[in-house]
Amino acid sequence: MTAQDKRMPEFDDAVVRAMAKWPNVPQCFGWLALDRRGAWRIQGEAVRHARAIAFLSQHYRADELGRWYVQNGPQRVFVELEYTPWVFRYHPQEGFATHTGIAGNDLQAVLADDEGNLLLVSGIGIGVLDDRDLETCSNLLRFEGADDLPSAMEWRGANLSIAVIERSRVSLVYGFDPSPRHQ
Repeated sequence: MTAQDKRMPEFDDAVVRAMAKWPNVPQCFGWLALDRRGAWRIQGEAVRHARAIAFLSQHYRADELGRWYVQNGPQRVFVELEYTPWVFRYHPQEGFATHTGIAGNDLQAVLADDEGNLLLVSGIGIGVLDDRDLETCSNLLRFEGADDLPSAMEWRGANLSIAVIERSRVSLVYGFDPSPRHQ
């Protein structure tokens, strides 16, 4: 996934104007986070205001170093990721979508980590499935063998094998920085 993915929403006009007017605003680190369930957090507190969530979701991107940020006017506010840059949610009628509302139904791979999380790779990138949706999508999973890990996921006529990955390797393999710092 590139920062210019066609499915990413456009920046709103006010943000574009602010970026042009103040091109050299310092970047911000350690202030904004995305938790394991796709909730935005500002200095540890959950963001609950619908318009604030919509703004953060609309202006969420990655830079060339795999650091995820929100473009807040002229300033890039880098995001601490509790796990992956995307959190997928599952709705039986609509399928998979990211925490920002972008469809993720073009699944390319499915993985299970060593902590029991299910990871989905779509054209938008890698994301962890919200654990609250595991039961809802359990009918898509196929189990073979004695362990409790699923071996495949049936999705839109395809049987996607589920690879196992160590959680500690996910960001390295998929090229994102979960804890960005000033370069």
